[in-house]
Amino acid sequence: MTILWAIIAGLIIGLLAKLVLPGRQPIPLWATIVVGIIGGLVGNALAGAFGVAHTSGIDWTRHGLQVGAAAVLIAIVTPLWTGRRRV
Repeated sequence: MTILWAIIAGLIIGLLAKLVLPGRQPIPLWATIVVGIIGGLVGNALAGAFGVAHTSGIDWTRHGLQVGAAAVLIAIVTPLWTGRRRV
């Protein structure tokens, strides 16, 4: 069940990251999910490092770090994906 939740969270985080970035990111859905999962893990690590991993209520800071990390990763992956497709 944990893997299913990671996929669902990766999808949501990845899609939110794509919304934050300007323009179109022509990467496939599976890549968005993978980047979202990795961004979620990186965001959790950053939240732990900053001491905001566990707060009362909704962890907005942790979620913001997750989406931010995923947005950076999508910004890195998108040119690599589009450059690969042109060859």
